[in-house]
Amino acid sequence: MVATAIPLLDASGWLHAFGPWVLVGIAVVVFIESGVLFPFLPGDSLLITAAILAPQLGISAWQVVIVAAVAAVAGDQVGYWLGRRFGRRLFRPDARVLTIERLESAHAFFVRYGGPSLVLGRFVPFVRTYVPLAAGIADMRYRRFFFWNVLGGIGWVVSMVLLGVLLGGIPFIANNIDVLMVTIVLISVLPIVVSALRRRRAARRASESMPVPPSGDPQGS
Repeated sequence: MVATAIPLLDASGWLHAFGPWVLVGIAVVVFIESGVLFPFLPGDSLLITAAILAPQLGISAWQVVIVAAVAAVAGDQVGYWLGRRFGRRLFRPDARVLTIERLESAHAFFVRYGGPSLVLGRFVPFVRTYVPLAAGIADMRYRRFFFWNVLGGIGWVVSMVLLGVLLGGIPFIANNIDVLMVTIVLISVLPIVVSALRRRRAARRASESMPVPPSGDPQGS
């Protein structure tokens, strides 16, 4: 169904490789990236590209919206219950994917924005995968979580698909889809890079402001 040689972030390649199962493929990718502990999938670019290439793929933008929205909400549901059930036991400092640092970043994002973090986090790679886990670990009330989860899932999918429909109407973009995908990936990771640089700067300032302990005993009186 999906060729293993396709680069992980090549949304166009994935969509064509799905063949007649393209809607199922979109649902699976969105579901996994939304809260099933694997954030390295082309969520944003997949939805935008699917909207642009919909006529070629034999699907409609509305089908993408419905399928992806259901998958996005369901993925966050799984992430929430994983957080409630296992908590921080899923994460380790030396892990490749489920690192303590990523969980703490998502938790800080959740604490800062509360329920709306489930909407805002949808538009930030990695964060959208870990925020539902942070909500579960924080024991967020399920009714409140469900409301913000549905709002965020639908809002994110509709925004990405609508953007794709609008961009697909521009001949240059429709004929240079690869350039668009690179641009989307760069824009998507920009908040992560900025956040990492801010944390590094804050850590450096904290270390510089720490008092230096005296070395050795004072000279004779």
